[in-house]
Amino acid sequence: MSDVAELTAYPPVSGPSAISAFERDFTAKRKAARINWALGTAVFVALFIATAWLGDFFKVTQVTLPDGSRDWRWIVPAGIPRLGEYIEKTLPVLRWESLGADLAEWFWRWRIWLRLLVETILIAFMATTLGVIGGFLLSFPASRNLAPNRWVLWICRRYLEIARTVPELVWALIFVFCFSVGPMAGVMAVGLHATGALGKLYSEVNENIDMAPLEGVKAAGGSWFDQIRYGAVPQVLPNIISYTLLRFEINVRSSSIIGYVGAGGLGQEFRTAMSFQEYTDLSALFVIIFVTVVVIDFGSEKLRHRIIGLEGRS
Repeated sequence: MSDVAELTAYPPVSGPSAISAFERDFTAKRKAARINWALGTAVFVALFIATAWLGDFFKVTQVTLPDGSRDWRWIVPAGIPRLGEYIEKTLPVLRWESLGADLAEWFWRWRIWLRLLVETILIAFMATTLGVIGGFLLSFPASRNLAPNRWVLWICRRYLEIARTVPELVWALIFVFCFSVGPMAGVMAVGLHATGALGKLYSEVNENIDMAPLEGVKAAGGSWFDQIRYGAVPQVLPNIISYTLLRFEINVRSSSIIGYVGAGGLGQEFRTAMSFQEYTDLSALFVIIFVTVVVIDFGSEKLRHRIIGLEGRS
């Protein structure tokens, strides 16, 4: 039905009757919105309670009381004080009058930790490089608007899903089994997982680009590679750089953990400290990783703003 015919069949009403119709429709929509919100809230609460039940949040366990007796308590309030006890064990004793000696005692393995920290950063750097290369190349055929055909799209997407679905620790165990312990296994594990994660992020950026430049290149006789090179890459480059710097920060944290299974880096020191119950070493390693991540985050933010031109505006 055309607009003229619709206006003829259903002429607009005005006056008090129009106001009454508006209020009636408004009330009906508000009532429907409240019902939908109530149903959504009920479903959310039901899922939350079910998840908490499956996660043993409502479990009752036996605990030892301060007087040595045993009693049944909820596991959450019974476990929180133990978390505080564990954190307290990791805190070193620092006195102002002997601060230098106390810090030296806290970071007593600083030479080894510094060498492993450099190794951790290099693992993250090389893994990020491999992840960027793999993710960048696969992101274009894995994008719905850029894939040459649906089979290439399906194969690239499944490969990226497998790469990022398997946890880095599992990849590290597999590569340690194949290539023995050492940084190489760590680089391959973190790099493969980064390929899957970055490929997914890059492909989502590709699917939001303006297709007009690509159609212009195609109309001028350009191939699929020419369309990607001159039509897509200039549009997605700032986002790719931003995601890459973020991934490097994530890979530094991942590289500091995979050493737990023999894949190099600071992770092996975590395993040693936990095995020998050297609790203050754990806090020292945490401080080292935390400071490293803060420095990398600060540096990558400055670099990202310089590249995308935000530094001059701030």
